[in-house]
Amino acid sequence: MHEPTENEVEARSWQDLANCLGVDPDLFFPERGASTREAKEVCRGCVVREDCLEYALTNGEKFGIWGGLSERERRRIRRQRSIARRAALETQAAESYGA
Repeated sequence: MHEPTENEVEARSWQDLANCLGVDPDLFFPERGASTREAKEVCRGCVVREDCLEYALTNGEKFGIWGGLSERERRRIRRQRSIARRAALETQAAESYGA
C-alpha cells in the first residue's frame, strides 16, 4: 500500500485519500447497539483520520463513525471544546476588565 506524501495529501481532497474510500458506507452507520469495531478498524492508521474527525465535528455529524470515533465520543469532544472556549473567553474578559 502506498503511503501518500504530505504534498499529495495537500493537493487532493482528504476524502480521496481515506481508507474507507470504496468501503460499504453502511459499515460506518451501524444499527443502534451494533458493534463499531470493524468500522473503527478501517479508520485506524488512516492518513486523513484527523481531517475526517474535524469535518464531522465542524459540520455537526451526529450519526456514524467519523475519524474513528462514534457519536458519543464526538459529543464528548464537542463538550470539552465548548468548556475550553468558554473558559478562554472568561479569562479574556477578566483580563480586559482588569487592564
